[in-house]
Amino acid sequence: MLDADKASGALGIEVAEAGEGRARARMTIGETMVNGHGIAHGGYVFLLADTTFACACNSHGPVTVAAGAEISFVAPARLGDVLVAYAEERTRFGRNGIYDVTVRREGDDAVIAEFRGRSRVAERPPT
Repeated sequence: MLDADKASGALGIEVAEAGEGRARARMTIGETMVNGHGIAHGGYVFLLADTTFACACNSHGPVTVAAGAEISFVAPARLGDVLVAYAEERTRFGRNGIYDVTVRREGDDAVIAEFRGRSRVAERPPT
């Protein structure tokens, strides 16, 4: 799945770990990722969390997609920061799942964002 993910690949997201209901990924905030305030644009932080969520919820085998997600931004990230996202499955029921992702800054371990994703096993694989 990740090999075909051009968006995550273009941003340099590296998945360091993926296993049963969990994943860890990292990304460095580059020049094109900061907004007019000089901090990381929230969309990039969300994309890192979403990619990590996707790896965790697809770890069980069947094609699984996001049914919804929300994020709370806790602290700013800045140019050059390395962000590490940790995804953990909270529950699976039927074709649904709930996953939490914490995004931290490497080095001081500060929490940058908290993300909650809801997954759904696809009835048929997307084309």
